[in-house]
Amino acid sequence: MHTLVVPFTLFNFSINTQLLATKTKHTTHHNKETKIQYFNMGTLYQPLESTIQDLKVTIHDTSLVFPSQETPKKPMFLSNIDQVLNFDVQTLHFFNANPEFPPDIVIERLRIALSRVLVHYDFLAGRLTMNQESKRLEFDCNSDAGAVFMVASSELTLKEIGDLVYPNPAFKQLIVHENIDHLEKDDKPLCIIQVTSFKCGGFAMGFSTNHITFDGISFKTFLQNLASQAFDHDDNNNPKPLAIVPCNDRTLLAARTPPRVTFPHVELLKLEVPIGEELNPKVFETLQEELDFKIFSLNSSDINSLKEKAKDKNAPNAKITSFNVVTSYVWRCKALSCDVENNSERISTVLFAVDIRPRLNPPLPQSYAGNAVLTSYASATCHELEEGPFGKIVALVSQGGKRMNDEYARSAIDWGEIYKGFPNGEFLLSSWWKLGFSQVEYPWGKPKYSCPVVSHTKHIILLFPNIDDGMSNNNDGVNILVALPPKQMKKFESYFHKFLLD
Repeated sequence: MHTLVVPFTLFNFSINTQLLATKTKHTTHHNKETKIQYFNMGTLYQPLESTIQDLKVTIHDTSLVFPSQETPKKPMFLSNIDQVLNFDVQTLHFFNANPEFPPDIVIERLRIALSRVLVHYDFLAGRLTMNQESKRLEFDCNSDAGAVFMVASSELTLKEIGDLVYPNPAFKQLIVHENIDHLEKDDKPLCIIQVTSFKCGGFAMGFSTNHITFDGISFKTFLQNLASQAFDHDDNNNPKPLAIVPCNDRTLLAARTPPRVTFPHVELLKLEVPIGEELNPKVFETLQEELDFKIFSLNSSDINSLKEKAKDKNAPNAKITSFNVVTSYVWRCKALSCDVENNSERISTVLFAVDIRPRLNPPLPQSYAGNAVLTSYASATCHELEEGPFGKIVALVSQGGKRMNDEYARSAIDWGEIYKGFPNGEFLLSSWWKLGFSQVEYPWGKPKYSCPVVSHTKHIILLFPNIDDGMSNNNDGVNILVALPPKQMKKFESYFHKFLLD
């Protein structure tokens, strides 16, 4: 079985960019204007305009922000899920101009809001340390360290930047690390916010957070709370309450004593790492290769068509959801495009994240602020994926999700207490599709678009939404970001269109 190793997480779209040495070839021509095209049965996404390589960003100020009230200095326990996620995740949130909230007002409101919200997320103003006694990572909740707040401007307008959906590598300029990269490991900030204003009055909020701080669900809660603190005071001149009070008790996901691994966990791969040492990214050495990069789109009609195809009397237990049918469809195309030896008995394994908050007994609070996602999986032979009915593929993905009950999740957490390692599969499907970052309401309105800062790798396929433009057929669809060697990409594209028409 040919496998590749990837970290487990809902939020990880980049596998930590240090792990991969690849050259990415974009399939669009930067000096040519192209347009998005939607066909009845799936489409290859093309950006609205040529992508600009230099956003002409200038950093004007970099400062530390501290909690607005004194917070206790203390260590914070980190779960075994948190322990393996020591890398940064960047997200961008673009806003149209609002005459009532010019960028200078937004910047001051956000700075104050961050200071307020750090009272409830005191670990964000702290640092990550290694407990020399337990040999585990933990947060040093030391509010004297602070979160980083950066103010920047671009010489361009939002319109000149072009298509926000198309992942432009130049977006990295909207959340930069130049001023803090020289810091020692123990002094690295856990949270960096960069507000970049554009000539048109619009702006972008860029966040860089260590993945140990949040998963996708808890990061959205953080954004909701940050937004709530950016509003005016109430009638009694008191700050507005938090949207959702976070649950910061990460011992809720502590391993059992003694740990009990009650499942084989074939989705996890043990690594020989000395006790007390962090997982070393160099174990993920990957051959340099040229990758094609394309975005495939499915609109709501395509997804409904896949749901119809998934209805199979021989697979009555399949849970036919949008996520399950899209995951199954992408898995089918990816597995067959990578079957370079045409080995019909080769086993392909897709990994995907499952939120365990509602699956535990008792359930975790929905407001749990740490990482509460584990990797589930589905496996099948290439023959089954190509010739079998689509409903059975959906049933396999559905079973992968159902597998993640309380005992299975606790067993996986206990596995992490005994072993060091990562999930083990052919590729990870990472979904930003339904996280809802663009639905967060700020005083100046909702984001025009929210997206990750993408690093392309063939080991991860990313699902992300469209811009909400009021067209329901467009808003309910999904974009699928794929990076593959050219020959495999050609096969993927062929299968993507072929199976929709079957």
